[in-house]
Amino acid sequence: MDMQHVKDQYLKRHVTTGCYDVDVSNPNSVWKSETVLYFYLPTFAAQVGFMLFSTRCLYYILRPLNQPRLVAEILMGFLISPELFGSSALSEVLTPIKSILTTETISYVGLIYSVFLAGLDMNFDTILGAKKKATSIAIAGIAIPMILGSFIYALAQTMYKGHPEYLAEFNTIKAYIFWTLIYSVTGFPMVSHILADLKLLYTGLGRVALTTAMISDFYNWVMFALLVPFAINGETAIYSVLCTIGFVLFCFIVIRPHLVELIVRKTNKNEWDNYGLLFVVMGAYACALVTDLLGTHPVVGALVYGIMIPRGKFTHMLIEKSEDFGVVYLAPLFFGSSGIRLRAIYVLKTQGLGLVLLILILSCIPKIISTVVVTRFYGMSVLDGVAIGLLMNTKGILPILMLNSAWDKQILSVESFSILTVAVLIMTMMVPLIINAIYKPRKLYRQNKLKTIQNLKAESELRILACVHNPRQASGMINILEPYHTTKLSPLHVFALQLVELTGNTTSLLATHINQHNQQQSGSQALTKAQEDLESIVNIFQAFTGTKENTTVETFAAASTYSTIHEDIYNVSQEKQANLMLLPFHKHSNIEGILELTNNTFQDVNRNVMRDAPCSVGIFVDRGLGSLFKVNLRVLMIFIGGPDDREALAVAWRMSKHQGVQLSVARILMLGEAAEVDMLNNVESRNRGLLSVVLDNEKQKELDDEYVSAFRLKAVSNEDSIKYSEKEVHCSDDIPRVLNEFDQNGYDLYILGQGAGRNSLIMTELMHWTDCPELGVIGDMVASNNFGSCSSLLVVQQYGFGGMVFENNNASHRSREVNPNHDESESHAV
Repeated sequence: MDMQHVKDQYLKRHVTTGCYDVDVSNPNSVWKSETVLYFYLPTFAAQVGFMLFSTRCLYYILRPLNQPRLVAEILMGFLISPELFGSSALSEVLTPIKSILTTETISYVGLIYSVFLAGLDMNFDTILGAKKKATSIAIAGIAIPMILGSFIYALAQTMYKGHPEYLAEFNTIKAYIFWTLIYSVTGFPMVSHILADLKLLYTGLGRVALTTAMISDFYNWVMFALLVPFAINGETAIYSVLCTIGFVLFCFIVIRPHLVELIVRKTNKNEWDNYGLLFVVMGAYACALVTDLLGTHPVVGALVYGIMIPRGKFTHMLIEKSEDFGVVYLAPLFFGSSGIRLRAIYVLKTQGLGLVLLILILSCIPKIISTVVVTRFYGMSVLDGVAIGLLMNTKGILPILMLNSAWDKQILSVESFSILTVAVLIMTMMVPLIINAIYKPRKLYRQNKLKTIQNLKAESELRILACVHNPRQASGMINILEPYHTTKLSPLHVFALQLVELTGNTTSLLATHINQHNQQQSGSQALTKAQEDLESIVNIFQAFTGTKENTTVETFAAASTYSTIHEDIYNVSQEKQANLMLLPFHKHSNIEGILELTNNTFQDVNRNVMRDAPCSVGIFVDRGLGSLFKVNLRVLMIFIGGPDDREALAVAWRMSKHQGVQLSVARILMLGEAAEVDMLNNVESRNRGLLSVVLDNEKQKELDDEYVSAFRLKAVSNEDSIKYSEKEVHCSDDIPRVLNEFDQNGYDLYILGQGAGRNSLIMTELMHWTDCPELGVIGDMVASNNFGSCSSLLVVQQYGFGGMVFENNNASHRSREVNPNHDESESHAV
């Protein structure tokens, strides 16, 4: 192999020319090349393996910073670029001159598939039905950056150091078009992944940003298809553009109806196999070939084909089956090549750090300015405008594609290409870091210490976040919600949240389609399992509000991994200002009334929520709780003491106002051995000393007596449907005996406190034997199949006293300690 380096004095840059020998084996009239088995295939396999391993390692290193995979792929390409390694043995092995054409050609296979997925992500219903606010932000976020970008490029051209004739070569309309288009781009898939990682996807800010990013991304692709051909081919591109428009219309008018019919029919009959899915995927490459022959970029055809595919169960199945092929294995080669082409060190040496920093800073400003201006017009805060503007600065596939096209056609100079590539990289990297700093403060969920039922006035609106995983849990949840519908003076607002496990890399697809339950699916396409469940859940809760004038229900879904979905629950609860959060137990009741495991992961979700919940939490164990429309509900509230029991009593007290509820409150008096105080139940108690623990225990008893006395005075004395009794417990053996006596009365529902803040030695010892510590000692006993009860159970944890601490996901447990800053002296009767 002969390598020659020539310095072109006119271009003032290094041009590398590579020469290599090709051994033609088995020549014929069609195929005149050497066999791929000896050199090309092993080299390509080594390149894919190295990029896959190295980018995955770098991705996991950057993962704590919420960086998207695109950043890792471009950075890895730069790390192995000639600027850092030169013509070392590593670069000779990984990027030999002979394999460059082959590698880039195959990398475009992954690029086309990635753009096909971008088309699947786009939802025309969302784009066409978007509110004026999101549409205005998107349009301004495209127009203003393009205008300001042209001035920035003109400024950069005047400040570049170089031969005037060299700089004049890039002072063209083509260069301005590419530069300004890249400024206007927002990568919707990247925005959705960042919002999902930061747990902002289902907040008000997240919804506006997501819709705006989708609209902006769609318009960006349209401009790419219409303007870039003119930038490359000049005036003759008009014929390519007109032919492409005709092809798009032909696809949607002629091909799409038949394609939708075929996909819907085969999906509804579950007739898809790997061969059928392969033919569907090949359609993207067929459309890419057509648009390439018409004179536009091949990715335009792949994008159009992705938009044509009907959404639903088939889309989800297609991505699961084929995503790794294009996105994981082949696409990194394309983005890595962008990093290899980067000449950052060369530009820093020739242009200076000051000029590079100036252009980088100016590149970040246009999107933010345009977004702040429009959001202020719609009454949003400057902080929200800046946050949305930062998110709109997130780039994706399209700017990298345009930069590579400009490089190949020598439309942008080395300086402009390198600076703009670094700008795209920095903007995408900095967005999650800045947004995380703005919207993820450590004490985000500690803003209001009165978010409890106990401190909620009787006439105040009750806001409940009801979390469910499936329609069966939703049916049980509405039965526990019915008693809260009391009088017109106390309105009820329910937020029904379906929890969907997110597996794989389909964040943007789920985010844009899962909550489209009020829109028609194209061609009556079969829904995904999550969408089917959401439809059923919506119908269940709509039926619940059908005859209730002062009850409002909002139903939506949150898709995330189960290990982090509690953060989405926190954000939804915080935004909706919920007073109580209801969670389903991880077991369900069978026909015989025995609790069976539904999903063990649900228990982990409940525990994660209870650790740092932004409001009071209730775990509902459903054993077939009947509807209040059919029979009266007999409720037993067992009061032992502590903040959770006071909150549980407040919940029961509020339920008792419903005419169909008969409430019995039984207070268990801990005497003798049972009254011993646990001096070492947690680390904080040991640090404060024994005297402080005793004083806190006495304070808790005073608060218990005060609240129970208020309940007896205001409720028991005035309501015939409310009864109050007391039971004495002297040792641990008395607790099961007393519970059995209660259960013989056949109550429909138990309401219990989880049990934190009691400082009871007996309860601490019994906690070590519990199977479900999130239910507390009493709740675990009642919920146990060995106890033999057929009653449902609601276990309440009060907000404001820390959270549950579960160790190693087993029964070992450390109770929460009372927050000394929390003042309950102003408790109100509900």
